[in-house]
Amino acid sequence: MRRFATWMTGHRKTVIFGWIAALIVIGSIAGNVGSNFSEEFKLPSSDSTEAYELLEDNFPQQSGSTATIVFKAEEGVESPQVQKKMESIFKAVEAEPHVSEVASPYGKSGGAAAISEDGKIAYATIQYDVQGNKLDKSDTKRIIHTAQSAGGNGLDVQLGGQPVEEAKEESGDSSFAIGLLAAIIILLLAFGSVVAMGLPIVTALFSLGVGLSLVTLGTWVFKTANFAPFLAAMIGLGVGIDYALFIVTRFRNNLDEGYQPRDAAINAVDTAGRAVLFAGTTVIIALMGMFLLNITFLYGVAVAAALSVLLTMIGALTLLPALLAWVGHRVNKWKIPGLSGGQNTMREDTKWYAWSRWVQKRPWTAAIVSGALLLLLCFPALTLRLGVNDAGTNPKGETTREAYDLLAEGFGPGFNGPFTMVAKLPEKGQTAGLEDLCSTLEKEEGIATVTQVTFNEAKTVGLCQAYPTTSPQSAETTETLDHIRNEVIPPIEAKTGAALHVGGITAVFEDFGDAIAEKLPLFIGVVILLSAILLMAVFRSVLVPLKAIVMNLLSIGAAFGIVVAVFQKGWGASLIGIDQTGPIVAFFPIFLFAIVFGLSMDYEVFLMSRIHEEWEAKKDASEAVTRGLALTGRVITAAAAIMITVFASFMLGDERIVKLFGLGLASAVLVDAVIIRSVLVPAVMQLFGKAAWWMPEWLSKILPNLAVEPGSHHPDGTKPAVATETE
Repeated sequence: MRRFATWMTGHRKTVIFGWIAALIVIGSIAGNVGSNFSEEFKLPSSDSTEAYELLEDNFPQQSGSTATIVFKAEEGVESPQVQKKMESIFKAVEAEPHVSEVASPYGKSGGAAAISEDGKIAYATIQYDVQGNKLDKSDTKRIIHTAQSAGGNGLDVQLGGQPVEEAKEESGDSSFAIGLLAAIIILLLAFGSVVAMGLPIVTALFSLGVGLSLVTLGTWVFKTANFAPFLAAMIGLGVGIDYALFIVTRFRNNLDEGYQPRDAAINAVDTAGRAVLFAGTTVIIALMGMFLLNITFLYGVAVAAALSVLLTMIGALTLLPALLAWVGHRVNKWKIPGLSGGQNTMREDTKWYAWSRWVQKRPWTAAIVSGALLLLLCFPALTLRLGVNDAGTNPKGETTREAYDLLAEGFGPGFNGPFTMVAKLPEKGQTAGLEDLCSTLEKEEGIATVTQVTFNEAKTVGLCQAYPTTSPQSAETTETLDHIRNEVIPPIEAKTGAALHVGGITAVFEDFGDAIAEKLPLFIGVVILLSAILLMAVFRSVLVPLKAIVMNLLSIGAAFGIVVAVFQKGWGASLIGIDQTGPIVAFFPIFLFAIVFGLSMDYEVFLMSRIHEEWEAKKDASEAVTRGLALTGRVITAAAAIMITVFASFMLGDERIVKLFGLGLASAVLVDAVIIRSVLVPAVMQLFGKAAWWMPEWLSKILPNLAVEPGSHHPDGTKPAVATETE
């Protein structure tokens, strides 16, 4: 690591201009190529996937995406004035690219079923010949503008469907800016210097710029959801500034101890940089572990998040030391009057020293109280329910949410999430299986209506739509789906020989959740095992890794509990702009586990590496904990505050999934920094005593020695040999 840092600081011009060139070149390529996001939730070997594939192969006219024009007229949708106006809109929309048909409620293709019983609400279906992610957003926005131009004078026109969702203006820029501004303020308070504040910001922005450009190019390789850049930006900005903060803090500490600027930069990378490398690698391992789930939808988002972490880690270890060697003593320039941050930020702060001593004198009390608080925060997670988040959870005022609410008002809450019953007939023309299923469903409790059966031209595949009486987010809808699959379908299949499948958005998310739940133990087990091995190799201990894993799981559980309390139960939901509670989107838990488990390692490694360093120096377990927390408490608090504000700022956006990640990650970091690192860790380490650093001799021999601290030939606090300038 030392030789690496020596080269980076010795060739700082090459490194700095190399990053500038990478940002320009990769950014230009990404800008010209553009992105190719996909929202397809198709799963391998699932009931909903088989239904989708049968439709795609046998009903090509329905293989493309659909959108809906929903309108409400107080005078009635069948009044001559409203009908004339809306038919002209349908005709204009039908002329747009990739629109194969507009099924009007006034024509044979739409029919009276598309008009509500009170005659005030109706809808027209726009049928496309391609999937929504292949449509030009400008074309869809033109359709939205054309349709909504008919509104006014008692007529309300709204649009829904996947193409409309994907054409929405992407939000997130304002949240990113707010998070960045908050990080700048906290860094100024921590460092007391404009230059010292600017270095982590510049490093993070350069790294994130290259990383997000690579994410854009990666959308052509992996199917990537359109929220992936927001997630990558959120994580990249948070960890990027944190990683740089750790290194800049150590650099300024070295300058205070008399190091020359370049040697101070080298030593900072050789100490704090090792912790950054290990922590970043752990985050990436946790994210890439999602490939074990064999769910292609997750790959693109996992790669996007991992790329942002990788680039910010590389930036902190290459660009930042080059900048530090160039800036030198000017790092403390432009101090802010009245802020003590200009002083040594890694000093043995008396407040943190006193706090650590207070906790260590009452280890059982501190451990029991903090542990009980964590379990209390975890408690709501026991009622976690996975499901679908559709347009019904969008913010009020968005056209997709308004269209959703109008359809629910006119046709019932289940209209927005129909079950698509698809049958592969045993022989051509043998339609009894599907007809029996659809007639049975009409009598089932929980089903409002069932459409007529439709067959393909070859009479080998048929379908009908079954509309539940409850909304897609409702637990009752999931119970109805399970009842149909487990109790209604099997006897009919056995009797008729037809292969019956249930598709639709609710079925897709149910299958998605089941697929994740099936492979989740493998994923969690592999991530925990790899993390435990790495921590054992670093700290030469058995109990320290076990403690870290238990505490990381507690912080994840607390984050889940807070998310469930807000998004599912509605406790304080209005404070972050959530007006509709519902289940947690099916893929969220796996991402939150991977990201939080990795991020928790940041503070674990940074704190424990310092404690281990003190232990190796004096072999006094109690004093090692006291000094370790005293020396790192202030910088960990600043780092946590930055990450919390960055993540929390993303709750200001409109996207529900971004709010989910913002709250989940912010609460996890808050719990980790305030309860776990500041209270539970010193208490437990005090109880462990010298046993914390025990490792069987046989295990020590087979594990590699991956020391986070520098070797004994250049321990922290001793001046290394003066490096030779090469540039």
